[in-house]
Amino acid sequence: MQYIQVTKQNLESEHICCAISNNKDVQVSSKKAWLAQRFDEGLVFLKSIERGKCFIEYIPAENAWNPIIADGYMYIDCLWVSGSFKGHGYSNDLLEECIKDSKSKGKKGLCILSSAKKKPFLADPKYLAHKGFEVCDESSNGIQLWFLAFDKNAEKPQFKPCAKDPHTDEKGYVLYYTSQCPFNAKYVPIVQQTAQQQGVQFRAIHITDKQTAQNAPTPITTYALFFDGEYLTNEQMNDKKFLKLLSR
Repeated sequence: MQYIQVTKQNLESEHICCAISNNKDVQVSSKKAWLAQRFDEGLVFLKSIERGKCFIEYIPAENAWNPIIADGYMYIDCLWVSGSFKGHGYSNDLLEECIKDSKSKGKKGLCILSSAKKKPFLADPKYLAHKGFEVCDESSNGIQLWFLAFDKNAEKPQFKPCAKDPHTDEKGYVLYYTSQCPFNAKYVPIVQQTAQQQGVQFRAIHITDKQTAQNAPTPITTYALFFDGEYLTNEQMNDKKFLKLLSR
């Protein structure tokens, strides 16, 4: 497999989304706009030449859009291998490149979000354990922070207090989300419209800056849905999924 790094110079011409073939789709344009602002903060987006079917996205943890304390670490936003590309060692390739690059930049190690059991859009904990990662912190809703230290004496990353017990003070459905995930540009408005049609109280909070993301009341900022203050899920909703959720 051949890989290419997406940069400011080739961002417009490169395919970057794992599931959307149209490079002009609103979801892709939203993600590219978000990426364009992150490159100067040290973000790296490495992908296969196979139109984004395999990629890794990582950034210095000080600039991560998550409420973590991990100075000197590299934070992995996403490690994705899709469909028929699984099982060929591509995840290993991408992770090894991340490790090599992070060591060359003097980082203490890597950190990434996962959970005790595999959850949608989170790293597989079995894979992380196989690669030597360990759990270094956990929130009350089961979201875990995993790390791989290059220096065994390095201080372990941790969640900020605001993310240890995810909750809100608002009634009804409250969604925190960012443009890091391209699907949000399409599906958040659809869920908002569905909630309005159903007469359901729903508020979407679009996190648009790093400071807000780093002080959010949830470890996962790409998509975190709450109901009456309690955390529900990080799985992106479409209209059918949301209606099913309401029927419960």
